[in-house]
Amino acid sequence: MKYVSTRGAANLGQFSEVLLMGLAPDGGLAMPEHLPTFSPQELEDLRHLKYADLAFAVMRPFITDIPEADLRRLLRETYRPEVFHSPDITPVTPLGNSGLFLLELSNGPSLAFKDMAMQFLGQVFEYVLEQRDEYLNILGATSGDTGSAAEYAMLNKPRVNVFMLSPHGRMSAFQQAQMFSLQEPNIFNIAVEGVFDDCQDLVKAVNADAGFKATYRIGAVNSINWARVLAQAVYYFRAYFALDLPAGAEVDFCVPSGNFGNVFAGYLAKKMGLPVGQLVVASNENDVLYEFFTTGAYHVRPGEQVAKTSSPSMDIGKASNFERYLYLIAGESGEQVAGWWQAVGRGEVVNLGGTPHWDAVQASGFVAGRSTHADRLRTIEHVDGQYGRLIDPHTADGVLVGQHFQRPGVPMVCLETALPAKFEETVLEAVGRRPERPERFRDIEQQGRHGVVLPNDVQALKTYIREQLEQKI
Repeated sequence: MKYVSTRGAANLGQFSEVLLMGLAPDGGLAMPEHLPTFSPQELEDLRHLKYADLAFAVMRPFITDIPEADLRRLLRETYRPEVFHSPDITPVTPLGNSGLFLLELSNGPSLAFKDMAMQFLGQVFEYVLEQRDEYLNILGATSGDTGSAAEYAMLNKPRVNVFMLSPHGRMSAFQQAQMFSLQEPNIFNIAVEGVFDDCQDLVKAVNADAGFKATYRIGAVNSINWARVLAQAVYYFRAYFALDLPAGAEVDFCVPSGNFGNVFAGYLAKKMGLPVGQLVVASNENDVLYEFFTTGAYHVRPGEQVAKTSSPSMDIGKASNFERYLYLIAGESGEQVAGWWQAVGRGEVVNLGGTPHWDAVQASGFVAGRSTHADRLRTIEHVDGQYGRLIDPHTADGVLVGQHFQRPGVPMVCLETALPAKFEETVLEAVGRRPERPERFRDIEQQGRHGVVLPNDVQALKTYIREQLEQKI
């Protein structure tokens, strides 16, 4: 399988090349040159596979440059009950008889769904770099959970350094402590004076400097990395089979979404032949995606217009993975996508309403809803009281919006975002008690902090990266 850019560049190489590449040279995102599909019988053959073997079946068509035995080994080392604290890896739990189900994705090392892909990235980065006798400096941005998931995945990986940007003062206390308590020689935490979109823009700006990127071997773990999206598609297949429905029966999924990577993975699964009906995008007060799927207008919000909310991992005004979706909507026209993103770069609104592209959007199965702070407090309280289950505020956004779009007789699977312990202030406000947390994180806020605060300035960031790497030589 070869890869191309969403903005038109061809011949990006095979999986290992795009794994280490981050952004494509033209600023676009890597996409496979075609999407393999499963026939109904081939889907049935996947139904009873264990998670790691299912992951192999789903991912193998996209990863043809790693020998089969090696890829199977990497996946089995990744998706172990010892790592994800469940023999099912991603259990599906019904919420009573409501027709709603929770897809549990937060049992991994950092207690968030990002572990599902990031643990694989840790394994495959190490493998590819050893094969090539190379080193990589990962530059990432996090609105809360990507950072800790990446750092926990890259611990004790001597060929990888991690430079992780986060918005200064805009994550929960637990999220901050998870990252900044790490004191490892290959982990560098950087709090940026700005919002998540500023962090994301800095990552893209560094990637756009081809000379700097090559000299300092800059790579990516954000959901701009194709391997992240591909690994996330697996748990949609797993959730579908866990419901044990008749072959071909549809399932709807509701996904709390800010950067669009998690829900795009569901769209990838659907394009591969999984019988997915609706893909429901749940937004918080930062409702860029909600606005698009209800009006056709993609209106990126500047940093000063991004609200600080109680579901902070979705406090995003520009959804990076949305470019992959529009690439497919545009019939895989890199020229069209490049034009749209040039308009976005000029601060213009891209409006597909009333165009043939809007017809394609409506046919793709996406719908959207939004939630507020008061909504998520009520939802956390309701789910706790009605079903005896505590959920985090992002998952509450998903449950609320998922309920709204339920269809009679069709299961609605809500993707869990994180354990409630990561957002205990909001949970306490909702139900009057603090959620339990794993023993290993009992007093994490009291541990020492390790990191720096930098201005929202690409030159300052480059200087910091250069200085830290030169000290390690």
